[in-house]
Amino acid sequence: ILIQAALGAALMFVPIREKRMYAREGLVIVALSWITISVFGALPAFLSGAIPHYVDALFESVSGFTTTGATILGAVEGLPYSILYWRSFSHWLGGMGVLVLVLALAPSGRGNGMPLHILRAESPGPVVGKLAPKLHLTARILYGIYIGLTVIQFVMLLAGGMPVFDALTNTFATAGTGGFSVRNDSIASYSPYCQAVISVFMLLFGVNFSVYFLILMGDVRSAFKNTELRVYLGVILASTVAIAVSVRGTFSTFAASLHHSFFQVVSVITTTGFSTVDFNNWGEFPQTILLILMVIGACAGSTGGGIKVSRVIILFKRARTELRRLLYPRTVRVETMDGKPVGQETVGRCGTFLFLYAVILVLSTLVVSLDGMTLKTNLSAVLSCLNNIGPGLDAVGPLGNFGSYSVLSKCVLMLDMLLGRLELFPLLLLFLPSTWRHKGY
Repeated sequence: ILIQAALGAALMFVPIREKRMYAREGLVIVALSWITISVFGALPAFLSGAIPHYVDALFESVSGFTTTGATILGAVEGLPYSILYWRSFSHWLGGMGVLVLVLALAPSGRGNGMPLHILRAESPGPVVGKLAPKLHLTARILYGIYIGLTVIQFVMLLAGGMPVFDALTNTFATAGTGGFSVRNDSIASYSPYCQAVISVFMLLFGVNFSVYFLILMGDVRSAFKNTELRVYLGVILASTVAIAVSVRGTFSTFAASLHHSFFQVVSVITTTGFSTVDFNNWGEFPQTILLILMVIGACAGSTGGGIKVSRVIILFKRARTELRRLLYPRTVRVETMDGKPVGQETVGRCGTFLFLYAVILVLSTLVVSLDGMTLKTNLSAVLSCLNNIGPGLDAVGPLGNFGSYSVLSKCVLMLDMLLGRLELFPLLLLFLPSTWRHKGY
C-alpha cells in the first residue's frame, strides 16, 4: 500500500498538457493500469513468502485480476488465509472492472471523455451501451447489480452450512467468474446444495447485466426476448444433456450425471473454472464440447470471458448473409440483433477480433510447445488463459496446474490472460508505434 501510495503521489505532480481524453488515451490507460495492478498485486504473495518466486506470484496475480483462475500452485490449503482471501478478492475486483469501480466510486473528468473511453475499453463485448444518461451512473448501476448478486449468493451459501470464510471467497470467485478456490479439490468436497448454488450463480454472472437492468425497470418481456440470452441458455441446456448422456456410466444415477455435467458446462462457458469432478477422465466427446464452450464464452456485458455469445451470433448472421448474397448478388441485407441494426463497423470489428484471436492462439501454442508437453495440454492451456477460464485438459486439468511451464511460457500465458480480459485491442495497441506518437506528427 505504501509503495502504491508513493507512486500515486508522484504521478500527481506530472504535468498534463491535454486534459481531454480520446479513444487512444482511454485504451492506453486501461491497458497500462491492468499491467500495473497485476505487477503490484503480486507483492503480497511474494513479500510474504507464500510464493517465493516473483514470476509465479505475478502469474497468480494476473490470473486473479483477469478472473482466469489458472494457478501454478499444486496445493492451496497450506496458504495463509490472508493470501487466499486476496486471491479470491482479486477475482471480484477484476470481474466487473477495476477502473469501472473507480468511475462508480469517484466519477471524475466529466466533459473530458474519460468515463466513456474507459468504460468502452474495459467492458467486455462488441458494443458497450449506457444504462443511464451519465456514464458514472451506468457504472454505479452495474456495480449495484454486481454487489446485490454477490450478497445473495453469500447468504445462500451460508444457509447451506458453508463456513463463512469459504462462502466469502467462493462467492468472490463466482461473481468474478474466476475460479480460485480455497480447497485443493475446488468445489468437489462441498455439499450438493452448495455446488448447485454456485452453478446457478455462475450462470447468472455470465448473463449480460443489461438484462438485469431491464428486469429492475419492469421490462421483463424484453429481458427474456433477448437473443443473446436465449442462445446462451440454449447452448448450456444442449451441452448439459449431451455430456450427461455421454458420461452416464461414470455416475451411480442419471441425476448425479446431470448435476455434475451442468456444473462443468456452466463453469466452462462462463469461464469460471470451478470443478466438482476431474473431467480429464471423461471421454473425448465431452471434452471436445467443453473446448468449444471455452471458445464461445459467456454473454457480452457479463463478468465472463471468451469470444462472447453476441459475437458468435453476429458472425453467424454475417456468414449467412454472405452465402445468400452468392445467390442474390443485388440483395441488400442489414444484420439485426433484437430488432436493432448491427452497424458494419461492429460487424467488421467482430471479424477483426476473430482473426487476431486465431493468430494469438496459434502463436501462443507454438511458443508454449517448446516445453515439450502434449498438444492437448498446450492448446487447452492457451485456450484457458486466452478465454480466462483456468483449468484446461490433460496436465493442466482440474487436478493439475501450470507450475511445470517455463518462465517464457508463463509470460506468454500471462499475456494471453490480459489479452483475453481486455479483449485484445487495448493491449495490442501498446505495441503500435503510432500509439505513442504525439498528435500532429
